[in-house]
Amino acid sequence: MLRGIAVTLCALLCVTSEFAGGAEADGDTQTLAAGGGLPASIPGQRVIFRSHDLKLVGILFAPPGAGPFPAILWNHGSERNPGSRHQFEAVARYFVPAGFVVFAPVRRGHGYSEGQYIATTLDTVRRTQGSDAVNREMVRLLESEHRDDELAGLSYLTSLKIVDASRLIVAGCSYGGIETLLAAEGTSPFKAAIAISPAALSWSENPYIRRRLFLGVNRINIPVLLLQPAKDASLEPSRVLGAEFMRPGKDFTAKTFPAVGPADEQKHCFGGGSGTHVWAADALAFIARVLR
Repeated sequence: MLRGIAVTLCALLCVTSEFAGGAEADGDTQTLAAGGGLPASIPGQRVIFRSHDLKLVGILFAPPGAGPFPAILWNHGSERNPGSRHQFEAVARYFVPAGFVVFAPVRRGHGYSEGQYIATTLDTVRRTQGSDAVNREMVRLLESEHRDDELAGLSYLTSLKIVDASRLIVAGCSYGGIETLLAAEGTSPFKAAIAISPAALSWSENPYIRRRLFLGVNRINIPVLLLQPAKDASLEPSRVLGAEFMRPGKDFTAKTFPAVGPADEQKHCFGGGSGTHVWAADALAFIARVLR
C-alpha cells in the first residue's frame, strides 16, 4: 500500500514540474495522463444514503479488487452543484491509483440531495434578521445538520466491505474544510485530516466561525494538514489556527503554496478540480506518513 503511495507521489511531483512549465489547463489533463502515469478519468458510482429523513447522494470511487482499502471521505464546499466541475473525479484521479477508496457525500440541498440549499437558508436569514444572525446560523448549520450529513456519509462508507475502517482520512475544501476540522474533533474515527482553505471566504466577516474553529483545535487529537493557495480569500486560517495547533505540540502541518501557475489555481480552493494537482503530492506524502 505504502509503495503504491510512493510511486504515485513520484508521478505527481513530475506532473507539478510539467505544469509549472506553462501547460494549458484544458490540455494538461491529457498531458498528465500520458506523462504522469495517471488515468484520464476514474469512473464513479452514484449511491444513495440517508441522513435522518433526507435522501442524499454520494459519489463513490474505488480501486479494482476486493480490498479492504483505506478510504478518503471528501467534503465539498458551498457550491450548489459540487460535482458539476469534475471536483470529485479530480480528487479520485490522484488518490484511487494510490489504492484509496474515495467517497464524496453530497450534503443536503446540494446537487441531487434532498433538503434546502444552505445558501438559500442563509440568504433568508440575512434578509429577515441581518448579518450577525446569518453568521451565527452558518456556524449552527455546519456543526449540526451538515455535520450530520457528513457523518451519515461516513456511516455509509464504513459499511462497505471494500473499506478498511481503521484507515480513514477526512479531507475537503472551503465549507468542506470546515467540516473536515469539525470531524477531526473528539474521538475521531479518522486517522488524519486534510483541510484546504477552511473558512477562508468567511474568515474576515464571521467572528463566530473564527472562534468555533479556534476553540476546536484543543479537541483535535489526530494529525492535521492545512493547505492554502497563495491568493486565497484569507490566509489567516493557516496563521491563526496554526499558532494554536502548535502551542500544545499537536501533529500539525500548514503550507501556503507559491503564486505560480494559472491565476485560478492560485485562488480559493486552488480553483477547484483543475488545481488538485497542485496539492495532491503533499497530501499523499502526509497520508503515507500517517498510515505507515
